[in-house]
Amino acid sequence: MRTNVGLWIDHRKAIVVAVTEKGEEIKEIISEVEKQPRRSGDSPLKGTYESHQVPADDSLQRTFTGELNVYYDAVIAYIRDAESILIFGPGEAKEELKERLEKNNLGSRVVGIEIVDKMTNNQISAKTRQYFAKSR
Repeated sequence: MRTNVGLWIDHRKAIVVAVTEKGEEIKEIISEVEKQPRRSGDSPLKGTYESHQVPADDSLQRTFTGELNVYYDAVIAYIRDAESILIFGPGEAKEELKERLEKNNLGSRVVGIEIVDKMTNNQISAKTRQYFAKSR
């Protein structure tokens, strides 16, 4: 059975619309990624501020990247069987996911990448149906 997928994605969540001959299915995948890696620790204004209390920036970045990798792997596991994948969304997550798909030998299934802002599930569904109706 032929499956076309429309995927709206940012670093917070992914909305996947899978369209088949039997209909469509919408799945939301939530990431555990913090919006921005930030330093924690005591404020110098509140008292002691020792360097060993504050995690290093590279440690925060590694944690952020690791969380993103887990999130992208969950998205890829869900869309792995799709024949065609349209990726759209507002930020960098589109390109990052495309790179991971290429590393997993799934890059050839990506039929388009588009920049769009926030959308409702109904708008994502409609965009996916319209895109794949044109490509038939």
